Amino acid sequence: MAANARSTAHRLLADWERKRPHADDLLHEKLAASKLDDRDRALVTELFYGVLRRLSELDFLIARLRDGEVDDDTRAVLRLGLYQLFHTRMPAFAIVKETVSLSRRAGGLVNAILRRADRERTALDAALAAAPLAIRTSHPDFLLEKWAANFGADAVLALAEWNNTPAPVLLRANTLRTTRDELLAALPGAEPHSFHPLALSAPRIPIDWLERGLCYVQDPSTLAACDMLDPQPGELVLDACAAPGGKTTALAALMRNEGRIIATDLWESRVARLRENCERLGTRNVRTLTLDTMKESDELAPRSFDRILVDAPCSNTGVIRRRVDVRWRLSEEDFLRMPAQQLALLRRCAGLLKSGGTLVYSTCSLEPEENEHVADEAARTISGLRLHTTRHIRPWVDGVDGAFCAKFIAA
Repeated sequence: MAANARSTAHRLLADWERKRPHADDLLHEKLAASKLDDRDRALVTELFYGVLRRLSELDFLIARLRDGEVDDDTRAVLRLGLYQLFHTRMPAFAIVKETVSLSRRAGGLVNAILRRADRERTALDAALAAAPLAIRTSHPDFLLEKWAANFGADAVLALAEWNNTPAPVLLRANTLRTTRDELLAALPGAEPHSFHPLALSAPRIPIDWLERGLCYVQDPSTLAACDMLDPQPGELVLDACAAPGGKTTALAALMRNEGRIIATDLWESRVARLRENCERLGTRNVRTLTLDTMKESDELAPRSFDRILVDAPCSNTGVIRRRVDVRWRLSEEDFLRMPAQQLALLRRCAGLLKSGGTLVYSTCSLEPEENEHVADEAARTISGLRLHTTRHIRPWVDGVDGAFCAKFIAA
């Protein structure tokens, strides 16, 4: 079935190149419609995400190996073959044979290029090592330059390498149903994660753990905002951008299912997933709503909430390791546009907060424009909102996805 997995990965890459949709959504749709077994699904995922992580590097190799232009379909085939040659342990003869079979009209060219790449591996590796950082790490120049200015050259290299490493599956123990110690004891090889007391890694995830809501697949960096909000049993809490529900269900667990959480999102498809996760994890104090938080609503009365989580839409530069195509969808203009939207959302939610209440603003971005600059501007321009605490979580320092959170107190 491996040939079918490679064929599926090729179609995914061709579709992504033509339409540039979100890679996660495209992969989910393709796998949901396929009859591939678990092993081949894993291979499709590795090949699809692996090529997207290494696009600049792979195109550099193609340019070294081919003087003329190649059409889009042939480029997708070559990217897939070269990724396997340079980043997997599969036998070269099998890679060449299977990749050539994917080409509809350029099998001879694909065969010649891949065989040459295999023969000249040492020279090509040396050429890559001497190439600019944007090619070696497959990141846009503007992002690398931005990170170098903000964090320094060593951090940039560490971050780029982090982003090109497949992310492990990490879990949060759902304390509404179990404890982390019980999960660790139940599965040999499972280990606690040092970043958070509810986080663990496991060599595999038992299906019944997910079905029974014993855990939630979640990078522990996302729990920092929930802990900073510190919701108490009996309070009224707003989760303003809640889907798919990782933070919502963590808040419900912190509240021990007592009190009430209003969890909102803009699209019904996302709220349906939020609702499903809340039900599966046993939350009883969450009300899910499809609505635009920026608009007036009877459900969002002014000065009514004890605590509010604003997990704002952002550039996602802290989670490129998991959302591998983010780097190719971002532009410099995004970092001018997003802060204005984030500040507007903060200003709107501040008006819903009780006197003395707590609001936490969070992103999965590394960028100052979306993080401390927004927090500082909110404290300066939103009457009655006092900035209390901020926290940066950086992959090359903390060993988890990047995130930022800021705690405000209402006067």
